[in-house]
Amino acid sequence: MCGVVGALVAQGARVDLERGIARLNHRGPDDHGIWREGPAELGFVRLSIIDLSALGHQPMISPDGRYVIVFNGEIYNFRELREQLEAAGETFRGHSDTEVLLRLFARDGLEKCLHELRGMFAFAVWDRQERTLSLARDRLGVKPLVYAETPRAFLFGSEIQALFALDPELSRAPDYQGLDHFLTFQYIPAPLTGFAAVRKLPPAHAMVVRDGRIQSIFRYWDIDLEKRSTASFGEACEALREQVLEATRVRLVSDVPLGAFLSGGIDSSITVAAMARLGADPPKTFSIGFEDERFNELPHAREVAAHLGTDHHEMMVKADAVHIMPQLIDHLGEPLADNSVMPTFCVSQFARTQVTVALTGDGGDEVFGGYRRFYQIRRAEWLARRGLTPLWRGLRRVTVAVENRAHPGRRRKSFPASRADEMLSMRGLARYKHLLAFFSDTEKNSMLTPELRAAIGASRTTDYLAAHFGRAGDDMLNRYLYLDMTTYLPEDILFKVDIASMANSLECRSPFLDHRLIEFAAALPGHYKLSARGRHKHILKEAFKDWLPPGFMDRPKKGFSVPLGRWLKEDLAGMLGDTLVDKRTLAPWFRQDVVARAVADHLSGRGSHSARLWPLLVLALWVERFQVPL
Repeated sequence: MCGVVGALVAQGARVDLERGIARLNHRGPDDHGIWREGPAELGFVRLSIIDLSALGHQPMISPDGRYVIVFNGEIYNFRELREQLEAAGETFRGHSDTEVLLRLFARDGLEKCLHELRGMFAFAVWDRQERTLSLARDRLGVKPLVYAETPRAFLFGSEIQALFALDPELSRAPDYQGLDHFLTFQYIPAPLTGFAAVRKLPPAHAMVVRDGRIQSIFRYWDIDLEKRSTASFGEACEALREQVLEATRVRLVSDVPLGAFLSGGIDSSITVAAMARLGADPPKTFSIGFEDERFNELPHAREVAAHLGTDHHEMMVKADAVHIMPQLIDHLGEPLADNSVMPTFCVSQFARTQVTVALTGDGGDEVFGGYRRFYQIRRAEWLARRGLTPLWRGLRRVTVAVENRAHPGRRRKSFPASRADEMLSMRGLARYKHLLAFFSDTEKNSMLTPELRAAIGASRTTDYLAAHFGRAGDDMLNRYLYLDMTTYLPEDILFKVDIASMANSLECRSPFLDHRLIEFAAALPGHYKLSARGRHKHILKEAFKDWLPPGFMDRPKKGFSVPLGRWLKEDLAGMLGDTLVDKRTLAPWFRQDVVARAVADHLSGRGSHSARLWPLLVLALWVERFQVPL
């Protein structure tokens, strides 16, 4: 696991490669390297995982001298690929997956090579003969790759901050469409970033650059929603167990200490259970908890650890959010308002005291239907198809009235009483967007200044979802799962985990992100994942119930989150008031009277506005840290 950075520099221009490498040192504290020739400059920092010797050093040059590679990630099937290459006459100097990838690229070319890889990766290969740069990102988007195309140079790297270190003149002007997406989804989707001059290579995409200009960008893999499994539910459960065990097995290869995050939830618990079945030694597991019991899953993690006999370690967290958040903003390079980035950072920091690699349960919710919104949208689609939406709205109105009468002491509700109620008056993907939105379109319009509304222009947030939803397939739930796997999963979950873990020089791997497992799961009927009665992750819970304590699978879901309302009222109160009120950091973009009132109400206890204030605080910190012109 590493960090990569580089450039194709125009004649007469210069980039600061050493400074770019220095900004990525946290991603690879064990080694670094530089290679320069003509317009090409490649840099690398190494977190040694496979082949700790100097033979794994990068940038790495092919035996014939034609190709030079910088590579971030892990190729889990590198041993099988190596055997195939050796049978074809290749000989190897070391034992790294980097050397296998480079030989495969040299033999088969970019596109064919990508289809052979099983892993997480972002890499760049300079062809000294053709003078072209090839870049690629893994299928699910586990590893990030950002770039900028300017008259001075084509720049690329693992993190946005490295691009600004390479070229201090790179424009910091914001991408207003990106900001509009952020306000809706709490993340900015590829290819956009927070900066108009910087782009992300999307997951499952590759790029060829010639003479400093992008020659082509293409997608090399996708989930085929037309494939249908004929397996019975029982057969599918048995096959799923084998898929998870195999995906876990290939992720246990490491020349350094390895462990796992154990949150107490279903996905991480299944991952650890698979490790326990495959390993000779008890796996090291790491859990964190909070004093606020609503967010503390330590007792559940402890129960699983005892059941599986792991070497368990836990820590109670009182996160120093005032210092963590600015540091994370620097690494993220753009606004991301998923507050679970902080506990992810904390558990990564804790695990790194003993291990260099940690397995996680990331992807289980998106692949197997773990979120309540999947049930809500399935119900809404079912009602709409049968013309029953007006009847359901009427029933909900009566239900809200009955609840008000049954609980006269509570604050009275009015219909619509929830996002799920509000979406009943919408159609198509607008319903699903409304369930996802952190700021609805109405809320955005009430908060934005006329200047920011004009800069954004027509919102394309619904178009973004439509571009990922419009794939073939007649199983409605599978189409929504596909939507989450190609939007929320890479742009929020995987981005967050990569940044928070690599900030602590820790590599994370998840069996649920194995593309073979995902292809298998995508072919299963939707009702295997979300049962007719609304049981989320139904097949996952049934397939692995005997691996974990009795009754464990049907505990209420508790997200990996933080006591944000209290933190904003206490730990972060000074930062909140200083940034959003005293310095008026976002005044050119947001109505200051609305922002100041929300801050005052939250700090005084008159109202709870953490869901509104957190994204605004993150955005303001990004503006300040990166000196974004407003």
